[in-house]
Amino acid sequence: MSTTVYVPGDAAALALGADDVAAAIAINAAKSGLKMRIVRNGSRGLFWLEPLVEVDTGQGRIAYGPVTASDVPGLFAANFAAGGKHRLRLGNIETVPYLANQQRVTMRRVGVIDPRSLEEYLAHGGGKGLALARKLAPAAIVQQVTDSGLRGRGGAAFPAGIKWKTVLGTASAQKYIVCNADEGDSGTFADRMLMEGDPYCLIEGMAIAGLAVGATKGYIYVRSEYPHAVAALNAALDAAGDWLGDFHIEVRKAAGAYVCGEETALLESIEGKRGIVRSKPPLPAISGLFGQPTVINNVITLASVPDILAQGAAFYHDLGVGRSRGTLPFQLAGNIKFGGLIEVPFGCTLRELLYDYGGGSRSGRPLRTVQVGGPLGAYLPESQFDTVLDYEAFAAIGAVLGHGGIVAFDDTVDMAKQARYAMKFCALESCGKCTPCRIGSTRGVEVIDRIRAGAPEQIPLLRDLCDTMTLGSMCAMGSMTPYPVLSALNHFPEDFQ
Repeated sequence: MSTTVYVPGDAAALALGADDVAAAIAINAAKSGLKMRIVRNGSRGLFWLEPLVEVDTGQGRIAYGPVTASDVPGLFAANFAAGGKHRLRLGNIETVPYLANQQRVTMRRVGVIDPRSLEEYLAHGGGKGLALARKLAPAAIVQQVTDSGLRGRGGAAFPAGIKWKTVLGTASAQKYIVCNADEGDSGTFADRMLMEGDPYCLIEGMAIAGLAVGATKGYIYVRSEYPHAVAALNAALDAAGDWLGDFHIEVRKAAGAYVCGEETALLESIEGKRGIVRSKPPLPAISGLFGQPTVINNVITLASVPDILAQGAAFYHDLGVGRSRGTLPFQLAGNIKFGGLIEVPFGCTLRELLYDYGGGSRSGRPLRTVQVGGPLGAYLPESQFDTVLDYEAFAAIGAVLGHGGIVAFDDTVDMAKQARYAMKFCALESCGKCTPCRIGSTRGVEVIDRIRAGAPEQIPLLRDLCDTMTLGSMCAMGSMTPYPVLSALNHFPEDFQ
């Protein structure tokens, strides 16, 4: 009888030696005469425990971690194949509080199944949404997505149903579904985890979108630093066979520019051009890829769609608060004790994520601030940690939830230096098309340098420059760069004196 052992093939686990662990398990199994099936699953998102090895004992999956190759002989000696006691034994993985206290919907199969197996995906509830969508009229599919309250998970939080309805109502012989998988925000990894750990979920969501708006062609634009995601998606597409019907998907490797995460720059890049932001209107939903009506959503948005179809719009809408419906996979990074992914419905607080899940700072010092929403997100002080995780609640305090990335800093951080980093980042990553972004960011670095050198009288000039960038930039690259700068100025003025 063969024992199934799970060793993540997720990029984070690989960076921590998962391949060596898998090889050591195979070698020791052969020496011991044990039959073992080693599955390279995705990561559960408990990164401080990676590589996390799980054994299917028949009474649940028993986890051990973090495991190194040198630990493997000891695991075999402890009879870990039967869930034996060992210092690295964590028990049934489903009962570990960090995981058990979540409410995983979109990410529920990540770390559970073999991401290369369509059979396993279907056995774990996949495919039901697509099967139901094939029985519905396009407008009925769009109505389900609209009624669910699903909003874009890439940062803009625009209602997905409105975007789909626009594409459906625009006549064209050819329409496209484009997945924005150019996940470039600091502290974000949910898209990567899903593509590497459950690629069929994204593929199914795109196929449903195609049925909804009348598109037969899709593109997944994947961040260039994600080779494992590219490989997983291509392997899944190769194995999909006739499951997708006449809907065809092509994986495109991104150009390596942060600004290509902006939807129109992304379209330019897919078309083989330099990634420069387009003027709007026309909107991509009317004239997008190759001038045709195009749905552009990010990975988590599209991956949420199969469950909305399979379980009904009401199921999804019943999760969350206010206008923020469903769940969001939040990602904890930076100076945090337990970094990883937490999927919960909207409505919990930032403090709950940082302390109940994250365990506070890794350094043991007080947390002074967190940046939410990537490198263009605001820095929030400890006094705002009780803010509810909700799009409107964050907008009310001049912040954004973005893609759900949270980067923590303890009380040793220099906030003037962090403000400078935001301006410098914009100067480096700007596409250069509009003056407020291209020139404003460069002048912003210079002004902050003068302030840090002992010229606080320059602060009003910095604020004026931020106003110009916010009001005059063509896209979020320039208009959001003031968020971290102004939040640092407003909440931590002592660092600029």
